[in-house]
Amino acid sequence: MAAGEEDETERLRRSSSKKTARKSNEARGSGRTGGTQRAARGVSTPQAMRYAAEQLRELLGRAPESVSAVKPTEDGWQADVEVLELERVPGTTSVMASYRVTLNNDGELVAYERTRRYTRGQIDRGG
Repeated sequence: MAAGEEDETERLRRSSSKKTARKSNEARGSGRTGGTQRAARGVSTPQAMRYAAEQLRELLGRAPESVSAVKPTEDGWQADVEVLELERVPGTTSVMASYRVTLNNDGELVAYERTRRYTRGQIDRGG
């Protein structure tokens, strides 16, 4: 993604945060629970997934492969993001990593940690 596109994403994120704050206040007044929960969080689930991947990419300098989990928390969102750490041939031997990303209610990254490293071809054993 080009630098200009990242700037546009940031402008949209700030703009949508302001709109969401307004919606949050309106939803509280109307007594609608479903709308209040989403608005109180500041961002939707798809937005949280995108923000987690984008911001982790900025920090690591590597493009995330996928977001394998996302869940709301009291303070925002938590997401698990899969990143290619070391590319090897054949691709099944490439080294992957899972990062746990914590976002606040506005979708801003406040913490991250690598929780696991594995080869791309590795399958988790059920248990």
